[in-house]
Amino acid sequence: MEMSEENLFPSKANADDDSHNDQETEKEILESIAQEDENLASNDLNHSRKKALLEFRCRVEDAILSNYLLGKSHGKSFSRGNYRAKENLRDITLWGIPLLPSNGHEGTDVVLMKFLKAKDFKVSDAFHMLRKTLEWRMEINAEGIHEENFGPDLENMGYINGVDKRGRPVGYNVYWSINDKEVIKKRFERKEKSKEYLKWKVQFMENGIQKLSFKPGGVDSMIQITDLKNTPGPGPAMREILCVSKKTMLLLHENYPGLVFRNIIVNVPLWFLAFHVLHSMFINQRNKSKFIFARPSKVIETLLKYISPENIPVQYGGLKIENDVDFSPDDKVLEFNVKGGGIENIQIPMAEVGVTVVWDVTVVGYEVSYKDEFVPDDDCSYKILLHNEKKMGETVRNSFHIREPGKIVITIVNRTFKKKRVFMRYKSKPTVPLYNFSSR
Repeated sequence: MEMSEENLFPSKANADDDSHNDQETEKEILESIAQEDENLASNDLNHSRKKALLEFRCRVEDAILSNYLLGKSHGKSFSRGNYRAKENLRDITLWGIPLLPSNGHEGTDVVLMKFLKAKDFKVSDAFHMLRKTLEWRMEINAEGIHEENFGPDLENMGYINGVDKRGRPVGYNVYWSINDKEVIKKRFERKEKSKEYLKWKVQFMENGIQKLSFKPGGVDSMIQITDLKNTPGPGPAMREILCVSKKTMLLLHENYPGLVFRNIIVNVPLWFLAFHVLHSMFINQRNKSKFIFARPSKVIETLLKYISPENIPVQYGGLKIENDVDFSPDDKVLEFNVKGGGIENIQIPMAEVGVTVVWDVTVVGYEVSYKDEFVPDDDCSYKILLHNEKKMGETVRNSFHIREPGKIVITIVNRTFKKKRVFMRYKSKPTVPLYNFSSR
């Protein structure tokens, strides 16, 4: 049984000026994102871009029907290619989408537009990029790379978890496990190991692409988050990582145009910003703008601009727990604000007995104190303290079995001068008496 939103009351109205400003900033970001999405739709293009798309379609059509899309060698054999004959070339696809425009597939223009945008709508450059991408995919067997096993050492470095506010899949790249110089040397210094990492990165991208639709107005890109927490500082060990990272950046730039909507780099050390400036000169301004950097104190604040709290993992200050048995991303998350130097009491009235109420609470940036207790309606009954007041340093989950009518009271004490955003969700369900006084 779920309670209605009206059953949960903050102790007072607290809409201060900062709240309005933050919401406006986030709103503006979402509007700009939506506008960028709409610019991809062919019916919204201006005349010159419509002309470029039509010319690109005709050129791809002719290259496929004349069997020279992969070069003018007429039957040239690629090491792992399957398109050796004209009949097969008619069926050629990219990211699961047919490339022959006359087939009338709704995703063909979406794919072609990504190459046009990458080359500022210069048809010849876009065609050359498309051809190079197709040749590269056959050389590395991109279509069959899903079946390759790279072992847990690499597979633990990346995963796809949740979606952003527009439904895009979110991929996480974690380097914090690389804290041993010998492991780094073994993984990246040798050329064959470096190539193995790049192939794993291709597999990671291909797995994300399987979650895209490539329909007009649909989800046709993803967000990538790279976590630099605990990575080694400047030196030989880090130099190996940065070298491979540069190759990875170039690989994605040349062969996956428009598929990464934002690259969000979190827990960024200052020295890495200098590295990025020096090694992004080959990227055009449009793609440079896709890189977002967040210092450790701004991680959750940055992620919330693009991803809802229920889809942000708890290790980044969100509410998402892997294999969660209590909540799903569909459960509503409520937001409150606590003014600087203020105290907020959030109450969850519970009139029904024999149920267990479960709740999650997270505060952007933490730096507040947290306490929760059960307060019975009967004045003759005793309050039950669930959490003593303590400084909050992580997302809190707690539950309590209701034996008598009352309310759960959550107290947030903000001793800083800055307003704090509080996110919480809750749920109740019939259950046997169970006490779980734990936080995660």
